[in-house]
Amino acid sequence: MISLRPHTALLLCLALLCGCESQGTIKPAEALDERTGMTVGSLEKPLELVQSAQFAVTPDRRLSFAYLGPVEWDNMGAISYALWVHLAPAADWQFDDIRGPGTVRLSLDRDSVPLRVVDAPPLARGPYQPVASWGQTAYFEIDLATLKSMASSGRIELDFKAGGSRVRFIAAPDARDTLMRYIRARGY
Repeated sequence: MISLRPHTALLLCLALLCGCESQGTIKPAEALDERTGMTVGSLEKPLELVQSAQFAVTPDRRLSFAYLGPVEWDNMGAISYALWVHLAPAADWQFDDIRGPGTVRLSLDRDSVPLRVVDAPPLARGPYQPVASWGQTAYFEIDLATLKSMASSGRIELDFKAGGSRVRFIAAPDARDTLMRYIRARGY
């Protein structure tokens, strides 16, 4: 058995507690993909966006959810970015195919950011898991400047086409802090 002086034991406990306290609730994750050899940077779990209040939930209409998460693919120093988007519609909502041109719009503080669908590399495992098996998932090309704009925006929204109208989803206020931690963890 190891014997420590009381003040040494106290310092050791305080150091351990300080180390634990600095961990965020949604922290960045990094994984090496065994199939491609790429390093994949993502959040531990995607950000949830809630359907806007203007599309009120009534007894005959349920709430749908959207999710997004940044992805960094590092292929031997060639870095590219994407935004993983997942739409989990309630059974009574009919959304257009999110991979269609113009179907999904990203808005940052009311400024619209054009999104272009991209194919993800053939990874052994994706950076995020879809929330709903019946939902739709797509990757959209973004750059580092857009990612930084997202992290500094007071309001992050995704609009999806649903028939002839658009349905808006809004990120929680803490999404900004989560994205800022992600950018810092990636070294930017």
